[in-house]
Amino acid sequence: MNLRLAPLLLNVLLLCVPLAVRAEYPDRPIKIVVPFAPGGNIDLTARAISSGMSEVLGQPVIIENKPGAGGMLGAELVARSAADGYTLLLASTGSLASAPALYPKLGFDPVKDLATVRSLTRVPLVLVVNPKLPVKTLAELIAFSKSKPGGLSMASTGNGTSNHLAGELFQRMSGTKFTHIPYRGSSQALTDVLSGQVDLMFDNVPTSLPFVRSGKLLALGVTSTVRSSSLAQLPTLAETGLPDYEASTTTGIVVPAATPKETVAKINAAIAKTLASPKVRETFFQLGADVSDLPADAFASVMRLEAAKWGKVIRDANVKID
Repeated sequence: MNLRLAPLLLNVLLLCVPLAVRAEYPDRPIKIVVPFAPGGNIDLTARAISSGMSEVLGQPVIIENKPGAGGMLGAELVARSAADGYTLLLASTGSLASAPALYPKLGFDPVKDLATVRSLTRVPLVLVVNPKLPVKTLAELIAFSKSKPGGLSMASTGNGTSNHLAGELFQRMSGTKFTHIPYRGSSQALTDVLSGQVDLMFDNVPTSLPFVRSGKLLALGVTSTVRSSSLAQLPTLAETGLPDYEASTTTGIVVPAATPKETVAKINAAIAKTLASPKVRETFFQLGADVSDLPADAFASVMRLEAAKWGKVIRDANVKID
């Protein structure tokens, strides 16, 4: 062999080695970005599936919280990440469907720059009122509200949040008018409904459930199209006089749009296996969530419908972020 060619041949061989021995996905830890603060339903959902996905994929699955701009900060981070399957987004109706209408000057396109993998949960809200109100049913609440337009007050966890938008949709479908009182979190909002400072609220099931059971709050119905497994005895608002009303949050995993199909398929399979775990399903039950195990196409279809629906609610109600 010509010794002068030896270094060149060695370099060629070295370049070929990574292609020959390249490890299959995944060969390092995977990150799930949660675009909200720790401790909320979206965060706890991510933590519920992370260990199961880790077992299936054989790599650690790490949670990274990136709150801000209604979920858009974390969503943009993932949209701009390498499309290699190592950075996932725990997305929700809020971050994929509502927030784009609330934040029209986004630096990315949620539809074009992100791809759905599989949905995880469907989380309803519950309409609760202070028991001092002279109402016992949804029909009585609607009639009482119409007798004093704007006289009833509605708490929310902030402008543009899921419970605020659920209330706006309710008003438009029922012909009622509430005075909206936004708070900066659920704790003070619920405290003021309990004390009677505010009349009603569309709240997360787990936080209101203890007060409903103790009689400190009256629940008039859940916002999903089917009854919640956590409150099976409580009818939906659609059942009790507001046909077609629905206001739930769908969660799921999405990835950068250019992620290879074979990588997406592995993530998809890991999620499907994790969702079959009784432990995971029990965790979701405690969160007031029902399993929503939809493949990529069906999940994407749900998000398109939700974006159209909530975009219209936001425009019609002229909802603005403070």
